[in-house]
Amino acid sequence: MPDKHQILHNTFGFDGFRPLQEVVVDKIFNREDVLLILPTGGGKSLCYQLPGLLMDGVVVVVSPLLALMQDQVHGLTAKGIQAVMMSSLQSHEENNQAEVGLKKGEIKFVFVAPERLQNSYFLQFLSTLNIAFFAVDEAHCVSEWGHEFRSDYRQLGLLKTHFPDIGVAAFTATATTQVEKDIVHQLQFKDSNIIRGKIFRDNLFINVKPRQGNGQLQLMDFLQNHQNEQGIIYTLSRKNTETLSAF
Repeated sequence: MPDKHQILHNTFGFDGFRPLQEVVVDKIFNREDVLLILPTGGGKSLCYQLPGLLMDGVVVVVSPLLALMQDQVHGLTAKGIQAVMMSSLQSHEENNQAEVGLKKGEIKFVFVAPERLQNSYFLQFLSTLNIAFFAVDEAHCVSEWGHEFRSDYRQLGLLKTHFPDIGVAAFTATATTQVEKDIVHQLQFKDSNIIRGKIFRDNLFINVKPRQGNGQLQLMDFLQNHQNEQGIIYTLSRKNTETLSAF
């Protein structure tokens, strides 16, 4: 069996794991269900990509956005790893070719939207494959308590119905305790592994002050204290941005 540290270095170019990554990799490799909450840029993708390379079979990755899927596929193929996406962006012929490659065991990662997993034909097709595990990206979309709830994500509990012995790894950058519990419940985890990384970042802070009048004088004072710096000013409408810009 390949060594995880060797793959980490040779394939991904890292000399060591970031906090929590190795714990999650080991749990996925041991076929446990796991939910990882880690901020954007914390290295969530590696947590399913690396064990996918350690394990036999294909990794089925569920993602809500086509652009996210494309980025992941491009990143993996650039590393010499066989990955495809099956979506409305692909032609019927391309999706058929992907199915052939999956049946032959030539593809390691397949990215799909949650809607495809409600298709009886596709579920039947998956049942013919050797699946290592399912990875659910942007898992907060599962929860009705989350800010980006998607009804199709809510149906992903059917994965355990159709594939009860296959592990599910879920990933998100944001989840309250209520959302965490809802994700684990809806995905029907057998193992209640919830791993939460450090959400707050020491280099970021937020400061709120009441607006005085139309805020223009306050804004001028603020800009005076941040000369030769860059930033963004948000307003409520395009008209307001033009008025403020003219000021």
